[in-house]
Amino acid sequence: MARNRFFGLTSRVLMLIVAGLLTLSYASIVVNPAKVWFISLAGIFFIPLSILNVFLLLWAIKRRSKSFMIPLLALLPSVFFVGRYIQFDSDEDRIARMSHTGRTIKIISYNVGRFAHDEGEFSSREECMDSVFAFILDQDPDIICLQEFRTSDVDRIRSLIRRRLGDYQASYYLFPTGKGGFGNLTLSRMPVRSKGVIKFEESANLALYTDYTYHGRDFRVYNCHFESYNISMSGLLRAMMSKDSDVFTETGSKMKKSITRRPKQVDQVFSDIENCPLESFVCGDFNDNPMSYTYYRMKKGRKDAFIEAGDGFGATYATMWPLLRIDYVLFPDSFQAVSHEIPRVPYSDHYPVITEIEL
Repeated sequence: MARNRFFGLTSRVLMLIVAGLLTLSYASIVVNPAKVWFISLAGIFFIPLSILNVFLLLWAIKRRSKSFMIPLLALLPSVFFVGRYIQFDSDEDRIARMSHTGRTIKIISYNVGRFAHDEGEFSSREECMDSVFAFILDQDPDIICLQEFRTSDVDRIRSLIRRRLGDYQASYYLFPTGKGGFGNLTLSRMPVRSKGVIKFEESANLALYTDYTYHGRDFRVYNCHFESYNISMSGLLRAMMSKDSDVFTETGSKMKKSITRRPKQVDQVFSDIENCPLESFVCGDFNDNPMSYTYYRMKKGRKDAFIEAGDGFGATYATMWPLLRIDYVLFPDSFQAVSHEIPRVPYSDHYPVITEIEL
């Protein structure tokens, strides 16, 4: 009898802990992690925590335990958030969107990982770059937002674009290195009205903005690359196998630095958006999941192309597919999404986000 009472008490405590962590993940979208950095960790683990609560709910129901209310109550708000990770697009919805007759614009946002994909697919960065550009040309987009673009010759980047991509106009900012430069590159077939760069303090990340006029509509496109965790997943797994505590300490330090820097960068971009009279697209690698302050802030006044027109898993980070969605195309509320794809192509550790928007 005492053993059953102890087991029941322990299971309830476990349920309360897991339910509490899931509740924290909901709070992570509005709490600035620069002030409470660890709350972002709960947001990162929203999907695993949700799955664990579902398991505990079913287990409690099977045991006919009244404690099933704990995971059930914790799971109820997840109904409003799970669509940020997975969508089920019906044929009827797809046909309805495709029947739109307005002007559309096709956008690709893609972190190309400096053309340094290390899965043995390519013999050189140049070969990887050729494959990326061939893929992009095959998609025939109107606007291309690339992050972690790398070139060995910064002075000849415009001739490189003309040679590889034809008539696309380029806006870019590259940080110099000993062997060229890397940064963000925005390309379009439309004339550029104006452009600029938002540089982040003590960071090799940035945001570009470019203004366009297309069929009478004026708008701005932000090409963002927010602070990354700079964590090697393979290195972390090796550390787990060898029980190397120094690697875990270093990983924790990197995560804290990234989590506290990113909201400051997000606020910089958001401030620029608020002071811009034009409607704004926000594209790029946010290095943050949909249950985050980053996503919540950037989405304000905009729709998420994946939620509006996506199908299946929205994950964009290849290494941890299907769990991590960190690349986005967000567009003004007054526009409509016609299509959305995330092709699982092997050119980077990220997958491209491709969407067509009706203006």
